[in-house]
Amino acid sequence: MKKASKIITGFNKGEYKALIKDLYIEDARLTKQKNRYVTALKQFIELYGDEEVEIYSAPGRSEICGMHTDHQHGKMLACSVNRDIIAVVTPTDDNVVRLVSEGFPDIRPITISKAGLKLAFDEQGTTESLIKGIVSQFQKLGYEVGGFKAYITSEVPLYSGMSSSAAIEVLLATILNGLYNSGSISSLIIAQIAQYAENIYFGKPCGLMDQAACAIGGLIKIDFKDPKKPLIKKQMIKFEQFNHSLCIVDTKDVPANLTKEYRAIIEEMRSVAKYFGKEFLREVSEEEFKAHIPELREKMSDRCVIRALHFFKEDARVEKAVSALKNNDFDTFKSVIKSSGDSSYKYLQNIYSNHDETNQAVSIALGLSEDILGNKGVCRVHGGGFAGTIQAFVEDDYVETYKTEIEKYFGEGSCHI
Repeated sequence: MKKASKIITGFNKGEYKALIKDLYIEDARLTKQKNRYVTALKQFIELYGDEEVEIYSAPGRSEICGMHTDHQHGKMLACSVNRDIIAVVTPTDDNVVRLVSEGFPDIRPITISKAGLKLAFDEQGTTESLIKGIVSQFQKLGYEVGGFKAYITSEVPLYSGMSSSAAIEVLLATILNGLYNSGSISSLIIAQIAQYAENIYFGKPCGLMDQAACAIGGLIKIDFKDPKKPLIKKQMIKFEQFNHSLCIVDTKDVPANLTKEYRAIIEEMRSVAKYFGKEFLREVSEEEFKAHIPELREKMSDRCVIRALHFFKEDARVEKAVSALKNNDFDTFKSVIKSSGDSSYKYLQNIYSNHDETNQAVSIALGLSEDILGNKGVCRVHGGGFAGTIQAFVEDDYVETYKTEIEKYFGEGSCHI
């Protein structure tokens, strides 16, 4: 560990240039990132004094393929992105977690107890609940915990579909891993601890994909055949070699409570699996499913059937996407992504809420993007769907044009490259 002021001097002398380049890739953003770190260190000094510190980072994530397959024990392709949350941290010996976050200054200190931290339902949905959840699961699993002081700043926008909640969870768990466990806890366990905190303490049902993508980094394929021991394989692919950028467009349609919409997808897919005496669609063959479609339509709604069809085709698309990237065939990869997006629109039907069909910001964003992009890229819904964001894979030399044109409709800063 070094004093915060010495690290500032190191940044100003260019000592961390290679590390910043490795983290953020884009030459155009390196100076901005250096200044961001220096500002964070200065804020830490202003809050806590010039102490010896460490700096931690956790990235946002994007779901690439395999939409709404995880809850049926399917496969997914996800990646971390070069938009992250960073924390300047120093350990303390008083077992108190003190955290100040840019834009959220009023996070209450959390005192760590040997007896553990009790779940408080009135705290659900708060950063305090996430801190308690992370610390409690560390204790439950027998890992070391302790107090720390931190200043946090984020480039992962809220409601962007880049999973800011998973990023902060992974960041907090990684801080405890680094300060008190010598970095010995695996990325998968970090992800599982983060998921526990979000499910139990934060009160949001989610799978492991968000946290795994943030914790492991890079491009990962996840097979949820056994969700307790998911098969996670990091794909050693340099995305920048394909001369495309991933753009996330925020439609500014801030999602209301979509739990019922998400639950309906899960329940309808499971109702099809139940017809075959199974709990999850992964346990049913596509051939058997197709052979019984007439009977299925008599027993349940057509939407159950069409959403099940999405699952089978989407699960197969994950393998096609991975194969295309390994073969340096980005045209085929884009074709798979477009097919995945089309399936979301036509079969999964998670582009807008059936309870509020008059609001279709995602539909408009997709229609405009297809018009703007032409043959320069492909687009699809991003994240859980029904509202929020879309993603587009855009040729690098056309990115600024796409950004300029799409922001005419959704406002300056709505397109995150």
